[in-house]
Amino acid sequence: MIFKNMVQYLLEKFTILEYGLVCALTSNNFVVKLNHRKLLDGMLDICGVPPEKFRTICSSIDKLDKQTFEQIKREMVEEKGLTIETAEKIGTFVKERGPPLELLSKLKQEGSEFLGNNASVAALTDLEILFTALEKSKCINKVVFDLSLARGLDYYTGVIFEAVFKGATQVGSIAAGGRYDNLIGMFGTKQVPAVGTSLGIERVFNIMEQLQKDQNQAIRATETQVLVSIFGNDLSQAAELVSELWNAKLKAEYMVNKRPTKHFDRAEESRIPWMILVGEREQNEGIVRLRDTTTREEILVPRSRIVEELQRRLTPSS
Repeated sequence: MIFKNMVQYLLEKFTILEYGLVCALTSNNFVVKLNHRKLLDGMLDICGVPPEKFRTICSSIDKLDKQTFEQIKREMVEEKGLTIETAEKIGTFVKERGPPLELLSKLKQEGSEFLGNNASVAALTDLEILFTALEKSKCINKVVFDLSLARGLDYYTGVIFEAVFKGATQVGSIAAGGRYDNLIGMFGTKQVPAVGTSLGIERVFNIMEQLQKDQNQAIRATETQVLVSIFGNDLSQAAELVSELWNAKLKAEYMVNKRPTKHFDRAEESRIPWMILVGEREQNEGIVRLRDTTTREEILVPRSRIVEELQRRLTPSS
């Protein structure tokens, strides 16, 4: 039951990564690397690493995204006391990566050294459940099963994962986490199995900023498409107009203020592309002024047709 709850959690997180924040960057430019801490322990046991050195060797493996294996091998041998043969055998395993179900099948083939290790067998069972669920949920195409993923923190006890952006802007992982059964118990009297995720918000912002620069796009602080500007204090009119825009799936916000400069400053600072301007004259005549904030051009539009006009202007031409 606990592992099933974890699978549900991971599915939710992969969905967030695919359809939420990361897809705001680009739907094909990230990958989620996934491994299991017990599989790492089994791998190190198979290679002949003493149990007391599992964690320190994992911390070396965790550097493989920044250093070559030869550098890591030298560290494991010269600084951490492994034999060259043990280090080289680790090297053959950590090169394994690929589509989750395909690599899982390879590791479970008859004669595989992993099948003779209890920790590895338990990990492969967990991963089969997770990969099957990811396949059913259509998330698996964004996942790579990577035996070099170690997550240097020693409190992980199960599945570990890391999301990486694949574009030109290299910032390291943009999200990471995993299963930890014992961490909470270290700070209390009860063991509480848990799964956690951290998001590198600043790194994601750096990627978005660079992408927009590459595409010669101005960086915007909001997704608002239209600012409804009421010159006066008629809040009800603002609420009515903005609700019509929301119902039409347009991203809008409103501002009620007697000073026009407040409205224009707001639109300019937030780079909102369109403004609907309504003053006393417009209200009396049943019209609105539609302003392009880039060109500062304005046109008069009948109040009853403003939603239709905005939809036309905001819909990309084919």
